[in-house]
Amino acid sequence: MGSADKRFPDDGEGPVREVALRSFSIACHAVSNLQFGDFVRETGYTTDAERYGWSFVFDGLLDEERRQNALARSRETPWWVQVPHAYWAQPEGESSSILERLDHPVVHISWNDAKAYCFWSGTRLPTEAEWEMAARGGLEQALYPWGNQLLIDGEHRCNIWQGSFPEKNTLDDGFLGTAPVHAFKPNDYGLHNVAGNVWEWCEDYFSPTYHSKTSSVDPINRDPSPNRSLRGGSFLCHESYCNRYRVSARSSNTPDSAASNIGFRVVQMK
Repeated sequence: MGSADKRFPDDGEGPVREVALRSFSIACHAVSNLQFGDFVRETGYTTDAERYGWSFVFDGLLDEERRQNALARSRETPWWVQVPHAYWAQPEGESSSILERLDHPVVHISWNDAKAYCFWSGTRLPTEAEWEMAARGGLEQALYPWGNQLLIDGEHRCNIWQGSFPEKNTLDDGFLGTAPVHAFKPNDYGLHNVAGNVWEWCEDYFSPTYHSKTSSVDPINRDPSPNRSLRGGSFLCHESYCNRYRVSARSSNTPDSAASNIGFRVVQMK
């Protein structure tokens, strides 16, 4: 587990170490809009983005009217726009729809929202260690779920940004935003889109010293911190900016945060 890669020192990807895990079952794809819709219809659940009245949407997914009606734009990362009424069922804000994207991963999901879905469905979020083991697909220390080369015989294996971020996406992989949950070939464990598409929440509290502070057997970081861990990268990741679609890469956010590139997958309860 882990990597010696030091391009993002604050992420704490290393050192490389051996860990042991009990057996577990993990979903072959992220929770879809259709699945999350079933949960909301049965429970009446209201997501954090709905309660706040806005969520972050990538600028490239917005038309000019929605840009003009935006609440604000992130100063440090201006491609992120605060869009009123953006939430899982209206991913780009008012009057947008998921009806043509029912097989896409649900987005604008906070860690709190993911946990609520898990409670309803009798599942749980994966630990970082479980997520990484499953994402590796049986390969040892490979960069990606399928090996060390991003393209295989010229074929794209994940939904990430191609071109010059954030100005131009050449769409070589076929997608500007999210791709269907079953898009691209799965890894050798049968998992789809563990690289790119959407960030996926994990159970752990985030720590840059995760690898040195957690056990080598069923590791999980339970020491409270402001952020929870995210894995896998998203459709916005690019080699020049957020090269975190590698299996060992890590990120984090506050548990109430949501955006148009954040979703989750689940593990079967033991």
